[in-house]
Amino acid sequence: MKRPVVGVIGNAYRVENRFQTQMVGERNLRAVVDVAGGLPLMFAGSPEITDIGALLDVVDGIVLTGARANVHPTRFKTEPHEKHEPYDIHRDDVALALAEACVARGVPIFGICRGLQEMNVAFGGSLHPEIREIPGRMNHRMPRLENGEIHPDPTVVFADRHDVHLTPGGTFANLLGCETIRVNSLHGQGILEPGKRVVIEGIAEDGTIEAIRIADAPSFALGVQWHAEYDAQRNPINRKLFEAFGAALKGHKPAN
Repeated sequence: MKRPVVGVIGNAYRVENRFQTQMVGERNLRAVVDVAGGLPLMFAGSPEITDIGALLDVVDGIVLTGARANVHPTRFKTEPHEKHEPYDIHRDDVALALAEACVARGVPIFGICRGLQEMNVAFGGSLHPEIREIPGRMNHRMPRLENGEIHPDPTVVFADRHDVHLTPGGTFANLLGCETIRVNSLHGQGILEPGKRVVIEGIAEDGTIEAIRIADAPSFALGVQWHAEYDAQRNPINRKLFEAFGAALKGHKPAN
């Protein structure tokens, strides 16, 4: 049986700080294969390489993955600051236009971490570059050692760290079969103001927006702030999300 094709966006990355490449985290690819039942097709987060219309003609769905870079502040009318770098303006160009195009054409789209942020900005929302600086918010960034280095144990880095309260009767609550879930947390930037069609369906204990859907989207159009690709094969919450995305992929018919 033919597998649905899933476009997975790439991130700008320099090898040895010299050679420009595009990179995708392998956990995203494996979640698409193992849980959603799709064939992952990485595409470049660069408008000079990726033709969005041509891409959407051949894929059954899109995953906007997490990434190190923040969405550039000028995308939501805010001045940039060097302390919030790095940025990936070429991915911004592709991802924001792609989010709108997927919804308009009924192509399933799943936004993860930066992907959720891109979906929000694409529909006119704004972001805060450092959620932990807002009074009352927790530090949502990944765990680090006392010397500032990232914790070497991935099970610690991706461990569940806080609850998310889901909208009763909403898409996520119905999909996951509960109204409170526990998730990992590896982000600095987060949603400040939701976009016009962005419906908030999940909020962390400290008020941070963690789960969204795009109103009146003809197909799957969900975003999560946590890294749902982590252990999607066994984590019951992440698995259900990728399974639902996979079901939407099977119902999509490409233009060609």
